[in-house]
Amino acid sequence: MEKFRITVKVGSNVLTRSDGTLDVTRMSALVDQIATLHKQGIQVILVSSGAVACGRSILKGLQSELDEVSQRQLFSAVGQAKLINKYYEFFNEHDIKCGQVLTTKESLSTDEQRQNQKNCMETMLSHDVIPIVNENDTVSITELMFTDNDELSGLMAQMMEANLLVLLSNIDGIYTGNPADPSSELIRVIGTQTDVSQYIQSSKSSAGRGGMQSKHHTARQVAASGIKVIIANGKRDNILQDLMQVTPLNEVIVSPQVPCTIFK
Repeated sequence: MEKFRITVKVGSNVLTRSDGTLDVTRMSALVDQIATLHKQGIQVILVSSGAVACGRSILKGLQSELDEVSQRQLFSAVGQAKLINKYYEFFNEHDIKCGQVLTTKESLSTDEQRQNQKNCMETMLSHDVIPIVNENDTVSITELMFTDNDELSGLMAQMMEANLLVLLSNIDGIYTGNPADPSSELIRVIGTQTDVSQYIQSSKSSAGRGGMQSKHHTARQVAASGIKVIIANGKRDNILQDLMQVTPLNEVIVSPQVPCTIFK
């Protein structure tokens, strides 16, 4: 039987503190959870935001000196080095190897390029190396960028034929109103015929480019291709372990006790 494979996307708001610095405690905890899945024989592809936020926190005071594209290139170049080094350090504590995969929308634009990237990642997974994927913001410019890492993770999940895509945000999922409003209810399951567009807020996240609108769009597309998608709160302790149980038939059972939104 083929190994169960999941793509986990971690958003900037999960990995950064309110002051914009990298939350190494949360990052370490997420690596612990992914390491547990890895040791259970589950193949994990990690799509991680956070490079630009890392670089911004290192190079404070430069925002006013550079245009938006130059800022993004500089911050990502410096921040990606810090981000991948931290991942390497944390995974190494579990005796697990990880590798960096930087990509662009252009590099996935042809069948040959997509196949080259897929072959690389398949080789990594077959040798028990966890791919850590991010957009290469140092060479991406506005019109050639992914909408955000939600879009990238959806493309990765489909290209790598994952069984499951988990989008980790800083809230539990899609609500019937503002998540901060006590009268709002979490929408637990969204099927192909369920229209929740009226509940989707268009605001972007404070640390990244995405938002719930982007997650909803990605989740719809990926679920339509036959891959189950879960939006959950990456700041909850042990969220990945609590969220799901993989059966011997490679089906995912989602615990009803864990708040999340499931697309299927």
